[in-house]
Order: sequence, then structure tokens, then C-alpha cells
Amino acid sequence: MANDGVNDPVNTGRRRFLTTTTAVVGAVGVGFAAVPFIKSWNPSARAKLAGAPVTADISALQEGQRLILEWRGQPIWIVKRSKAILEALPSLDGRLKDPESGNKDQQPDYVLKGNAEFRSIKPEISVLVGLCTHLGCSPEMVAEIRPEPYDAQWKGGYFCPCHKSRFDMSGRVFQDVPAPINLLVPPHHYTDDNTIVIGVDPQGAA
Repeated sequence: MANDGVNDPVNTGRRRFLTTTTAVVGAVGVGFAAVPFIKSWNPSARAKLAGAPVTADISALQEGQRLILEWRGQPIWIVKRSKAILEALPSLDGRLKDPESGNKDQQPDYVLKGNAEFRSIKPEISVLVGLCTHLGCSPEMVAEIRPEPYDAQWKGGYFCPCHKSRFDMSGRVFQDVPAPINLLVPPHHYTDDNTIVIGVDPQGAA
């Protein structure tokens, strides 16, 4: 599958990510198929190299859609989760390595203050760095709540076919897989209901 930012001998996924970042879409919840990719404004190449924040309008993001941005050379996934997905997350706690996201390096503190299982400022909007924490692959989004060959109790999430790591729809890693920690949550904030800024914490965040 796809590769992330860490060196991995299996590099086919990384090459595919680099050539298809602007055309990747996933479905969230029961009954959603692939949906049209939502384009967003991208900064100049020089701004990207400098690690400049990336701003996106998410007003057109529908339930079940994933928007992919690039920030500091990394894919950023913005997913609008369904009510069914949110309700399923607590049922997975016993199967996860770090269900409460106790590793502080995985995410900013402010994304845990509402509901730690959501790992998000807004419950329905998940924001993740789309790189597996094992060897940098870019996992597949397999969001439907239905049995899968690798998990008969699958409740939606991310699956890395390169090394079989699995994460739920909050990016929390399952037990007994190679990935050591949850997917990372980048610093971000909302300037209004429809505008998200990746790379900058909310004003006043500790």
C-alpha cells in the first residue's frame, strides 16, 4: 500500500502517494462508497518547504468524505465522520494499545479535552497525519463498518497492507500490530465553522 515519511524498504506506496495525493478519497460509515475528491487551496512550493500553515475550506466536506492536504511534506487527512462511526469508537477501547492517547507526543492536548476517543476539536471532523507510525507507509482508509479479512469485528478505520498495522477512525492503533503508537494529530485550529488551518494551534492553547 502507500508509504509515509519514514524510510521503508517497501516504497511502492510512497511513490503512489506522491503521484495521487490530489485524488484520494475514502468513505466513512455504513453505506458510503467512494466520493469525489474535494480540492483545497495549496500554498506555494516555497511556503511548503518553510512549513507554512495550510488553510482549507471544509464547507463542502460531506459525511463520509476525506480531504487530503499536504503540510511539511506530509499528507494530512481531514475526514468527516458519521454518527455511526463516532458511536462505534468507545467499543474498541479494549482492543487498542493506547485508547486514551496517553502518549503526549501523538497529539496536542486540546484535541483530547472534549472526548479523548474522538481525538478532535470537533467530534465529527478527524484530522490526522496520514503516515503509519511503524515504517512510514500511508494506510488505506477502510471506513465501512463491516467484517474484513483482517478483522471480523471491523468498525471502520485505516489498514496498512504493507505490514498489517490497523488503526480506528480516530487513528488509534490496535494491539498486536507493528505500529507502536497512534497516528499523529497535527496542530490545527478553526478560524470559523468552515475554515481549518493546519500547522497552528488555537489561540490560547497550552
